[in-house]
Amino acid sequence: MHVRFLGGPTGGQGSPRLYATDRGTLAVQGWKTGHDNRIEIPHRLLVHTEPGTCLAGLQDTGHGTFLLSGAPITDPEALALMRIPSHETAVEVPITEEVTPDAPGGRR
Repeated sequence: MHVRFLGGPTGGQGSPRLYATDRGTLAVQGWKTGHDNRIEIPHRLLVHTEPGTCLAGLQDTGHGTFLLSGAPITDPEALALMRIPSHETAVEVPITEEVTPDAPGGRR
């Protein structure tokens, strides 16, 4: 899996981070939660999603972070590029289309 850096709260040097993959998904790096398929990310990480896209399945913790579930990333090439510290891990999630209530064809 190839990943392309989209951003993170502290730029290219810090984490958590958000990546686009060559599989049409997002690779999301965040803090470990004790579950291989779930991470915690700061609200501000979402500003790095590409226009018109969003992450589905976020659970607000009520203290400035979200819990996010996805498939654990195990690809050695992707993990090498992501340089994940030991207190973090990464999951792969589908890219979802952003639909707002006032958009043509939006929710009602």
